[in-house]
Amino acid sequence: MTKQSGTTGGVLGAATVAMGLIAGTFYVFACAVMPGLARSDDRVYVEVMRNINDVIQNPVFMLSFLGALLLTGVAAWQGRGEPHRRWVWAALTAYALAFLVTVAFNIPLNNALDTATDPATARADFEDAWVAWNAVRAVLSTVAVGFLARALLVRGRSCASGTSVSTPASASASGSSTAK
Repeated sequence: MTKQSGTTGGVLGAATVAMGLIAGTFYVFACAVMPGLARSDDRVYVEVMRNINDVIQNPVFMLSFLGALLLTGVAAWQGRGEPHRRWVWAALTAYALAFLVTVAFNIPLNNALDTATDPATARADFEDAWVAWNAVRAVLSTVAVGFLARALLVRGRSCASGTSVSTPASASASGSSTAK
């Protein structure tokens, strides 16, 4: 059995919280912010989205947006050889895709909206695409939260039962060549 780092559970828990915050942010946009804005006229819609795009670039949001990726990556590295590792890697993959969607689609749409001059054209070029890509990243990040929650459960069960996958170094140190 490998000795787990004292920080492994903490990092996995922090990754789960950060991921939940981001999934919740995307979810709120999908369920409330964008439908609410859809009721506005073009000028108000564009002005409010520009304001949101400006204020969301703050340290608190960035901590969770980037922290979810970083913490999940660290948790994946810490979990190597452990029973919960597949769930963490699945979460990392799902969120990496959500992160890519944000960088490749949502941010360029935000930037185009910021420089547009005609509100009606700006909204027509922005709204449907942005809402659709936000739904994709909301689903992906929610799936990632589910995977991390599963990883926490599997890790908890393996810690409680005292089972863990041995690494080659720990197996040879204990004189055993088989993994538990």
